[in-house]
Amino acid sequence: MAAASGTSELETQMSSGKSVHPRLDVYVWDMDETLVLLNSLLKSSYAEAFNGLKDVQKGVEIGRMWENLILQICDDHFFYEQIENYNTPFLDALAQYDDGRDLSDYDFTQDELDSPHDDANKRKLAYRHRVIAQKYLQGLPNILDHDTIKLWDELYDKTDEYTDRWLSSARTFLKECSVEDKEAVSSIAFANTSSSNSTSAKYQHVNVLVTSGSLIPSLVKCMLFRLDSLITHGNVYSSWEVGKIQCFQWIKERFNHPNVRFCAIGDGWEECEAAEIMRWPFIKIDPRPGKLHRFPGLTLTTVSHYFSVVYGRTNNENDEE
Repeated sequence: MAAASGTSELETQMSSGKSVHPRLDVYVWDMDETLVLLNSLLKSSYAEAFNGLKDVQKGVEIGRMWENLILQICDDHFFYEQIENYNTPFLDALAQYDDGRDLSDYDFTQDELDSPHDDANKRKLAYRHRVIAQKYLQGLPNILDHDTIKLWDELYDKTDEYTDRWLSSARTFLKECSVEDKEAVSSIAFANTSSSNSTSAKYQHVNVLVTSGSLIPSLVKCMLFRLDSLITHGNVYSSWEVGKIQCFQWIKERFNHPNVRFCAIGDGWEECEAAEIMRWPFIKIDPRPGKLHRFPGLTLTTVSHYFSVVYGRTNNENDEE
């Protein structure tokens, strides 16, 4: 009954020309071969699509360097050797088991973490997730040593050059799809915004990542590919066990906003199928040269078109573009 009442109030406000709720656009991204290129480098499919214009072996070597760096940082700084077999779909999945204990003197090498089938081990895993979240907020420049940072910077630049600025263009586009008011994002992401304070903004945007990879390496990849300032750790989902449809359903429930629009962007059949089931627009990324749905190439104008096909054009659509 409460929900019905809220809808009636909203309809009254909209019919009178008033809108207390800014429009919220939620971009639901795939990671690999969408925001970043890695598997296609390792398998050489990215370079082969250029019909001899790209050095195939160089691309494979770049991919292997990324693979090694990701695993090294996962193991050295993110407990991956301990928790590799205990994947969760998002970082707060076990938050209810975290008792808030001060972990400054906690010895993670001696707590005998085992398969999290009981509350004690779920608590130990939740502790690690809390530390991982804190490190995500810190950022890798405050965690890694000088030599590793130098290697990372050089590898990023080398990859960006090899892929004709795919990484930097994707990051720039992600930034265009981001809201600057982090407090607004927080209130939207973790509460039913129909009851939160309204802002004066006409539009709000938030980026969410749903990856088929396991969670911890995906978080590390976000950091290494410089996406962590644009996608919060709470907005990263792993569909490894649960599937993308389940993750999309969680996202829809979580962003319970009266003026929300969703758009899924990725390169694979699974996110395409999930978007179709959810009745969301889906933009299929195609890394082949000359295609529009790639980086550089994809524009907000194109995304707006996909939004309008499913949700219709809004009164202020042209103002936003």
